[in-house]
Amino acid sequence: MTTIITGLLIPFIGTSAGAACVFFLKKELNIGIQRALTGFAAGVMVAASIWSLIVPAIEQSEPLGSFAFVPAFIGFWAGILFLLLLDHVIPHLHVGIDQAEGPRSRLNRTAMLVLAVTLHNIPEGMAVGVVYAGLVNGSKLITAGGALALALGIAIQNFPEGAIISMPLYAEGGNKPKSFWLGVLSGAVEPVFGGLTVLLAGLIIPAMPYLLSFAAGAMLYVVVEELIPEMSAGEHSNIGVISFAVGFSLMMALDVALG
Repeated sequence: MTTIITGLLIPFIGTSAGAACVFFLKKELNIGIQRALTGFAAGVMVAASIWSLIVPAIEQSEPLGSFAFVPAFIGFWAGILFLLLLDHVIPHLHVGIDQAEGPRSRLNRTAMLVLAVTLHNIPEGMAVGVVYAGLVNGSKLITAGGALALALGIAIQNFPEGAIISMPLYAEGGNKPKSFWLGVLSGAVEPVFGGLTVLLAGLIIPAMPYLLSFAAGAMLYVVVEELIPEMSAGEHSNIGVISFAVGFSLMMALDVALG
């Protein structure tokens, strides 16, 4: 149990540490830095989706022979559609964008910015939760090192996310403590959804390949719908591309070295 709790909290600590940057940095993050950090986060999430989620999902379905891809295929699309649904029913506003998404709402700009990052963090929490669930349920394809690699990888990419949410909130006229706590709040959804996923996977162990690929689909939806457009906007988009490659290779190395 201690291992699960620690694993679920590691990404949340990453978000909180990033949000704390508001106490040490005087100005809003430079657009180039934001683009680089977004690209890095996208690279980590893509690599995690492949090596930590989709590949184990297919390997766990090997008894199906030529149809071993089916659970991963179904779970992947379920994850995509789940995030598509949330994207349409939850009002939210991405950093640097004036037009809110989702249904019309009377929520203020700050609340919708926090909701955008919260929406982004749901699949990350689920990804860590399902991997740790596989670990405690004795899956031979998920090791303690591999689960830790995923938690650390998401924590690393959560650090810039925490800064990206707290710094703009402060720049828009908020105070530092409030901006920090809103940044922390945006990451609190990760251990919550991670814990719920652990419980669900423990009750339905045969569903593990579906849950692994579900988390992957949800994460990749976020990458394609949100992160890639943000990292490529404006001039000098190569900064985002290089950062994407750095994040991807780092997560790949972590997964192989610790897994």
